[in-house]
Amino acid sequence: MGDDNVVARLGSMKALLGIVAGAGASYGIYKLVFGRAGDAGVNRKKSAKSVTIQPGSLMAKVMLLSLLQSSPNPEERKKVLVTLGHAAAFTVNQDLLREFGGLHIIAGFLSDPSPEIRTQTLNALNNLSMNIRNQEQLKIYVPSVMQMIEMSPVNSDLQLAALRLLTNLSVTDNHQHLMKNSITLLLSLLVVSNEIQVLKVLVNISSNPDLMDDIVQAQVNKHVFYGFCCNGFTVL
Repeated sequence: MGDDNVVARLGSMKALLGIVAGAGASYGIYKLVFGRAGDAGVNRKKSAKSVTIQPGSLMAKVMLLSLLQSSPNPEERKKVLVTLGHAAAFTVNQDLLREFGGLHIIAGFLSDPSPEIRTQTLNALNNLSMNIRNQEQLKIYVPSVMQMIEMSPVNSDLQLAALRLLTNLSVTDNHQHLMKNSITLLLSLLVVSNEIQVLKVLVNISSNPDLMDDIVQAQVNKHVFYGFCCNGFTVL
């Protein structure tokens, strides 16, 4: 029975890699993943279009998530995150990545010292968050995302990626309360940042009656409310 479970799990790993590789990953990234098994004596054929792997070897040992965790090369990690982000645009991959603990592995790079890696992490999580079950796991990272929005350069790729993730996480009222303490920050950003992306988050939050008092009572500069109203929205 134990062997059957192992075989089944390895089969799922093979499916995960196959789907990820087929979801827009470049040949260079595909080669990057499979090339790691060369020292382990894996027999493989390479061509300009495809890579053939001997059954029962590579797929049992390597997948993109393990490469992401093990690679000491920042550029390599960034490429893997881009590949995972592309793959995460598909529901089947969103589910598979969750089932393999991939959400928390990817989210672990929110604290990476490289802004580019943090940005690609947010992009991957943004696609993964288009899945209600994934949102239940990703909600614990809302404080980290809010801190990133506050500390990032205004209108930087990093800040905008964080705002896009927050937009997805605030679509339903399940997790909007987690953003309650950051309403003042979001309103303040209307003055200096990409207003459209900030407004998307605020509009989502304002649909929650329980948070309307917090929006109205937020202590912000009067120019914020002027900007908020001039964009066709009002907090009163």
